[in-house]
Amino acid sequence: MRKAIFVGLSVLALGTIFRADPAAAASLGYYEVHGVEDDDMLKMRAGPGIGYKVILGLPNGTVLRVQDCQQTGGTRWCRVTLKQARGLKGHVSWAYLRKK
Repeated sequence: MRKAIFVGLSVLALGTIFRADPAAAASLGYYEVHGVEDDDMLKMRAGPGIGYKVILGLPNGTVLRVQDCQQTGGTRWCRVTLKQARGLKGHVSWAYLRKK
């Protein structure tokens, strides 16, 4: 019985350590810009944070390929490329993306 409990706890611990972050796993693929005010644009930045240079403004409906995301401060930033212009790369806030 002790051995079964030990094995069960070990499996649980390893599963916790090695599990994929669901938000990160779900973030790969195509997403579109969503929820930006009509008179505004989502800022694509050179790095993951507001201190980085703005590369481009993206209106609602712009399709992006999300490479990966990381938490910086209180914001989740995603490294993206434009679907129609793959040479344009940068970071955007996850809060303004929805699955395409």
